[in-house]
Amino acid sequence: MRSKLFVPASRPELFAKALKSAADAICFDLEDAVLESKKAYARECLASFFSTDEFHSLRHEGKKSVIVRVNALETGHTENDLIVACVAGVDILNIPKTDTVEDVLRFTAMLDARAEQTARAGEKLGIRVLANIETPRALLNAAEIAAAHPQVWGLQLGLGDLFEPLGITREDAQNVHAVMMQMRIGAGAAGKIAYDTAYTNVANAEGYRQEAWRARQVGFLGKTCIHPNQVAIANDVFSPTEAEIRWAAKVVESAEQNDVNGAYMLEGKMIDGPFIERARVILAQSGGQ
Repeated sequence: MRSKLFVPASRPELFAKALKSAADAICFDLEDAVLESKKAYARECLASFFSTDEFHSLRHEGKKSVIVRVNALETGHTENDLIVACVAGVDILNIPKTDTVEDVLRFTAMLDARAEQTARAGEKLGIRVLANIETPRALLNAAEIAAAHPQVWGLQLGLGDLFEPLGITREDAQNVHAVMMQMRIGAGAAGKIAYDTAYTNVANAEGYRQEAWRARQVGFLGKTCIHPNQVAIANDVFSPTEAEIRWAAKVVESAEQNDVNGAYMLEGKMIDGPFIERARVILAQSGGQ
């Protein structure tokens, strides 16, 4: 999931267009992109679209992952959001403002209750959870949040919400790198993925690319897009390069031929288990075996 394109759930005229885009995933947003006065309308739009053959057809044709970002628990909207979002065709729920393990458990309990209701109606859901890390408290609790429940697939960084209230400069690469690394280690401790934040200066394509590259260097899976113009950049940055694919193929081939030592040398570099596993991941991402 190299790219995840946000679409406001109150803009139904954009739904089909988004699903036809080159983004790996589409995130229908019920939270920040929707005015408080339009929350109910957004849910109606999304429920209507999810019930159509067009939605399911476009999703399958484009091999898209479908995400819904619901409203935070304290808003009072979450339960109604789940009625709309917990349907066949939705793969992931993105939950904002998850500061503690208790927040995750409250949400997953609500999700389980809704999933049980859909199961009675004949629909079995396997929806995963992507928890946002966008407050100082959440960042400090990142590892515990990632490990809070089996349905948590990973963590997503929210730099705008995290940096702006604290007066931290987003343009300073060291600031961004420090937070990315902390969240990635937290997610990794729980064996979960890390996903990168939105970049709001849509006109600054190079700034988006640089931030995406930083995220890739610390092991993030992909980056959020708030404009279609950002999708191609995310797909490019988070795709293995030809050089990486060639080296990964050499590592895997040499590992299959090596029956002497646990660690060995390949073109002057030491290779052992972690390097071999990483090479296999790169080949899988590239479509190789």
